[in-house]
Parts: sequence; C-alpha cells; structure tokens
Amino acid sequence: MSQIVEIQSPSQFQQLLSSSTVVVTDFWATWCGPCKSIAPIYEQLSSQLSRPNKVTFTKVDTDKQTQIAQSYNITAMPTFLVFKNGREVSRLRGADPKGLNEAVRKLAQEADSDSSSAAGFGEASSSGSSTTWLGASLPRNYIDVTDQVDVQGIDLLNVDTALGEARTLFHSSRPGSLAAAEGGGKGKGKEATAGAGAGSGAKSDWIESDTDEQVMLFIPFQSTLKIHTLHLTSCAPAAPEEEDESEAPMRPRTIRLFTNRSNNLGFDEAEDEPAAQEIEVRPGDWDPATATAKLELRFVKFQNVTSLVVFVVDGEGEGEKVRLDRIRLIGETGEKRAMGKLEKIGDQEGE
Repeated sequence: MSQIVEIQSPSQFQQLLSSSTVVVTDFWATWCGPCKSIAPIYEQLSSQLSRPNKVTFTKVDTDKQTQIAQSYNITAMPTFLVFKNGREVSRLRGADPKGLNEAVRKLAQEADSDSSSAAGFGEASSSGSSTTWLGASLPRNYIDVTDQVDVQGIDLLNVDTALGEARTLFHSSRPGSLAAAEGGGKGKGKEATAGAGAGSGAKSDWIESDTDEQVMLFIPFQSTLKIHTLHLTSCAPAAPEEEDESEAPMRPRTIRLFTNRSNNLGFDEAEDEPAAQEIEVRPGDWDPATATAKLELRFVKFQNVTSLVVFVVDGEGEGEKVRLDRIRLIGETGEKRAMGKLEKIGDQEGE
C-alpha cells in the first residue's frame, strides 16, 4: 500500500525534511502526461521502501505549492528530488523509471544500514550522519558543519551553571524537551534532563542565562568555515502560562554575530563593537513543531570564518532569562586549522 504524503504547505515539507532521514519528492502537475505515466512506479517504490522516520515519499503539486517549487528551482515536470538529512543529494528530471529506482533504493539501503545510536556529548558526528537531529531543513547545496566546533575551546558567559554545559548546545540529538512533548509531556523543558531523572544530579540538556537575559557565546572551529545559516532551538514557551512572566525563560530575540575573534567578548565591548550581522528573530520565525528558528546570514560576511561569537542581546517577552537548547551551523567546510602551529606561536610569544 502506497504511503505517499501529499504536501499541503512549505512548513509541512520542512518538518518532513527534518524528521525523516531520506525524503523522496515528486514535483508534478495534473496536466503533465509523463507525470501520470511514472506515477504507478513511484507508488510501487513508496509501498516497498517507506520506513517511518527513515524513508518518506512525498508529492508536490507545483500548481498548488508554487513557493516550494520556486525555492527548489523546479522548471520541468516531473522532477524528483532525493534528500538525505535535509540536504538534496539527487535530482532527476523526466520520467526515468530506471534512474529513479536506482537513486531511491541506494539511499533507502543507506538509511536502513545507518546506526541508530545517538552520539555522546562532545563526540564529532559526521555532517551526513543519520544520528544528527536538525530542527530545520538545510538550504540547497549546504551541509550541517556543527561537527567542526572545537568543543574544548567554547566559552559561555552569564549562564546558570546548575543547568546545561556549553557543549550541550551542540549535541547532535533531539532536545529532551521535544522528546518529552512527543511522549505526552508538556514539552516546557522542565521535565527532561540529559538522560537522567529528577534528583539524579545530571544536568539539563539546555542552557539558561543567569543574572539577566544576555548571553555571550564564543565558538572556535576546527577548520575554516563558510557559514550560510544558523539554526537556533529554544524550547521556552512562546506564551508563558505562569502568573509571573518574569520567572519564565524566553526565546532569544536580538542576536549580534562577530567573526574571527581570538577569544570571547565582554558585554560592554559587544554593545559598542560593529557586528558582522545583527538579527531580529520574530515570533513567526520559530517552527512550532521543532522550536527552531532558521537564521540566514549575509553569506558574503561569513566566509573564511575561524570563530564565531553569538551575543544574545535580549529575549522576546518580559522575563529575565533566555533559554537555548541547540545551535547548529549550516554551510561549507574549508581547510583544517593548524592547531599545533597556533600553539607553538603562542609559546614563542610568551618566551
């Protein structure tokens, strides 16, 4: 029985791209003869290869979903796109049963053979790994490069040390609060910790600011990056139900980004220094299903980046604290940094 999902909106499509390892999409039109001729073959592949959260078959009516068709530059029907972990890995134009069968079966086999175990904190996961959770879809031709973060060099200022650690933000697994919500919990993030129950002493898998709403995060990289997009995940409630709103954590609102700093910035310095980009995160930017905002950067200003400073200036609301669950960096990797040479130069300067 066919399990093809008819796409009704861009948000539905993005959700599927982030929740299923492989997504196969048939861009079609009702007036397209070749679309009709290959439809039975597509349905057969769907019936044989669909796997929950692993391999998902979809159809996009290009006349009804023009925004999706335009965003993926669909100019002929049928066109089949195959995505893995939100990234387009294959594109086939025309009714080519053999080519479609080979491309889809290859990716389906890879999805079935990929390990399902989650990577631990601080462990480098490959950019194409099926264990990596993404809260938003990847832009075309770019990959998740979060595994290039040098977790040992991260510096986080003004955080509640009783909660998560800095490297928590770059964990490759689904945030615990989202898992709690899917399991019937309230999803506010107060129930779930990083693999431990209440009273176990384990820290949470999110961070919150401490004395006020501002947070300063210094992120060094293992290689030179080109950064196209940031995914920020915050499971703080969009509209706090608590009577005292000042007690509820907020989502970030204003973000200032600085590149290629040798160390973290002070808060006064970050207020005065010109930023590479300042971003205002609007309430509608947060995906309600994944609690993630996809922030596209001025790509020309984020070439050859060796470090990134993320300054959360304020939050959306009247609270006193800001919460962050995950950060993922999307772009391209470049040359590895010569870490040994950098250390040697430092030693010489100190002599």
